[in-house]
Amino acid sequence: MKILQLTKKFPYPLKDGESIAITYLAQALHDLGAEVTLLSMNTSKHYFDIATLPTDFDHYAARHLVEVDNRVKIGDALLNLFSSDSYHIARFISSDFEAKLADLLQQNSYDIIQLETLYLAPYVPIIRQYSTAKIVMRSHNVEYEIWKRITENTNLGAKKAYLSLLTKRLRDFELKSLNTYDLLVAITQRDLDFFAQKNCAIPTHVTPIGLELAQYISTPYSASPAVTFCFIGSLDWMPNIEGVEWVLANVWDQVLAQVPTATFHVAGRNCPEQLLQQQHQNVVIHGEVEDALTFINAYDVMLVPLFSGSGMRVKILEGMALQKTVISTSLGLEGIAAAHQQEVLIADQAKDFVSEMVALAANEKQLEYIGKNAREFIQKEFDNRAIAAELLQQYEALLLQ
Repeated sequence: MKILQLTKKFPYPLKDGESIAITYLAQALHDLGAEVTLLSMNTSKHYFDIATLPTDFDHYAARHLVEVDNRVKIGDALLNLFSSDSYHIARFISSDFEAKLADLLQQNSYDIIQLETLYLAPYVPIIRQYSTAKIVMRSHNVEYEIWKRITENTNLGAKKAYLSLLTKRLRDFELKSLNTYDLLVAITQRDLDFFAQKNCAIPTHVTPIGLELAQYISTPYSASPAVTFCFIGSLDWMPNIEGVEWVLANVWDQVLAQVPTATFHVAGRNCPEQLLQQQHQNVVIHGEVEDALTFINAYDVMLVPLFSGSGMRVKILEGMALQKTVISTSLGLEGIAAAHQQEVLIADQAKDFVSEMVALAANEKQLEYIGKNAREFIQKEFDNRAIAAELLQQYEALLLQ
């Protein structure tokens, strides 16, 4: 089976959920016998120097990168206000990318064109024009829902009104595009149910993010006099920075009052200046770290204080695979059917975070118990090869239609 995978950024290094989701699935499809070709935007925001790519990143039959300037520009944003188009989507429309796609489609025959996220949907017409391949949208989340929740969590009037307009336009585009594909693949059943309620009439399938479990080797737990907490995630993504600032404003001082030796470590790329300038006792802002798994392995507990966003949080899967105790909001755990006090701890209010964090500081056995259960849960539910094999079966059935 020949698959052309389209992405809005090059899926390396593996420091964010999108890159991990794209790369691990492509690796598994390759291992199962598919021939996968990559056509990727190389954007100004997430520019990647292909010369630095490690030699073992070799699962693609061919890789094609097209430079795309997707910076937010005030002039373009103002002009967009006088149209009905989604500015979120418009930033990823590129004539150079379209030309390269058309060239590949004319020079090659593909069975499946796999679009990674909604931002590739504008290219459906060009695919239909030059190819008879089946088009699959792999929806990593409900895109407009992320911005809806961000808007709801915004207090400033003018900013809230602007975000509300952007969200409406993104929603209109996302729902209008639903039935233009041949197959909709969602990361979570919850997202698939949501799309079904919005009159999705095409075949659908759930393909959760899988992990290459051999890559996740946990550091054996060892008791220490000071419990350590961590957060890791892209700090240029609004839901992440909102969550970290919420912990610092509403949770951390209460934890320190009861556990004065506790420490909180925050890592992520593009850390905003306002976070770097804050001064909090026993809080270390690491910024971007060289290796996310090494960072996670260094601490006892992972915090996931998410109150907006959609889809599945890969960092939770990674923390669980490394036998870490994860404390997450219910929203953060969307798509991950882990049980409270068995494989994870769930906290939705500040008092709940404080209670769970303080309790863990005094209960080393619970740290070990939940961590062990978490690893077993990931092995059972999120093995990359098994997940990819199910998706290939869906592709084979689609090609027979």
